[in-house]
Amino acid sequence: MGHGTWFQILGLHMNIECERESSPGTTPNVFVVDKDASVRESLITLIQSAGWCTETFACAQEFLSRTKVPAPSCLIIDDSLPDLSGLDVQARINADRVDMPIIFITDFPNVRTTVRAMQAGAVEFFTKPFNDNMILSAIRHAIDRSKLAMARQAQLLVLQERYAILTSREREVMHLVVEGLLNKQIGCELAISEITVKAHRGKLMRKMKATTLVDLIKKVWTLRAASGFYDYTVNWIAPARSAPLARELLAIEA
Repeated sequence: MGHGTWFQILGLHMNIECERESSPGTTPNVFVVDKDASVRESLITLIQSAGWCTETFACAQEFLSRTKVPAPSCLIIDDSLPDLSGLDVQARINADRVDMPIIFITDFPNVRTTVRAMQAGAVEFFTKPFNDNMILSAIRHAIDRSKLAMARQAQLLVLQERYAILTSREREVMHLVVEGLLNKQIGCELAISEITVKAHRGKLMRKMKATTLVDLIKKVWTLRAASGFYDYTVNWIAPARSAPLARELLAIEA
């Protein structure tokens, strides 16, 4: 499985190398985009020696057309490509692939480009010829970041699935609980009895698998912080009321 194989996908050629030391889908993938074939070949050998899968591309569009892989990954990219700049690719990756950290390589270092890349979250920016040990260390760091990002995305997906099974009333009660209101206050706010509030509260805690109020607050704040997450079925209360309570509870737990 360590031998290179040439595939033709959508009319685009890609060189794919992988040491299959673990089950498919779990071995980290290191993507390389560089116009220089000799650089791509040297990186294939280096990456394969560390036991990672690698795919190389001669231009940005070939890489961008590649289907997303469900495994930890990172991208090594030349800052100067024939079709798009490395910074342009970084902007696209940052928009929808937060689980893919980027390592830049360049023939001609430019301070402005380096600063922009690092400010946008690049792991490292190397000048060719680069040190093998240094780039391997950067790849390990990038893969660790990718694993963490994937774990956070998985956690968020679980929370969103749990949230989706709540009734509209349970959602209303939950957000008011997180804002720091007592059961009696929630009852007045929603024009329901305190007993009914307690019943909804018990159900939502079970559905969200929250063990404590602090746990529930963390889960709701994770959902609220997620990009684009907004529940239009309930009226959100200004966070000013819940912030002091949450900080107090989190401080006590710590």
